[in-house]
Amino acid sequence: MSNDIRRSGSCLCGGVQFSVTGEPLRVGLCHCKDCRKTSGSAFSAFAVWPLEALETAGIVNTYGGRSFCPTCGGRVTSVSDDEAEVMIGSLDLAPTEGLEPAYELWTGRREHWLQPLPDARQFEHDRIDGEQTANDPAADDGQTVASEPAADSVEAPSWRRSA
Repeated sequence: MSNDIRRSGSCLCGGVQFSVTGEPLRVGLCHCKDCRKTSGSAFSAFAVWPLEALETAGIVNTYGGRSFCPTCGGRVTSVSDDEAEVMIGSLDLAPTEGLEPAYELWTGRREHWLQPLPDARQFEHDRIDGEQTANDPAADDGQTVASEPAADSVEAPSWRRSA
């Protein structure tokens, strides 16, 4: 896929719209408590782009680093100083070509009826800064990472977890 590709998305009511240009830095799934609660699902699927690849329109509210539409409550993005995390389910086109998760976070909280994604790196907790994933050019061939546990009582916002 080309770096000229542009993906657009929005909240449920369309009041918040966004687009991202180019390829994401990484794509993942997270099973942590915060992602489960904010998505209302057993996990959340996200892709992370450089901040300069994101364009937005509309008014958002933010809680815990996660932006959502104040009208419909639809979750859209999480933005840090240099990255933008987009919820894959908020993109307009489905299925999402080229956005296959390369890693899973908080696998210890994965539902027993969900299987690990084939060929995806597995992280028991957060990805540690500097850890590589299958999307990263320097990734090794190992599929399982036993990272040091993060504090169980505080789970970082998803854009920090995947940094």
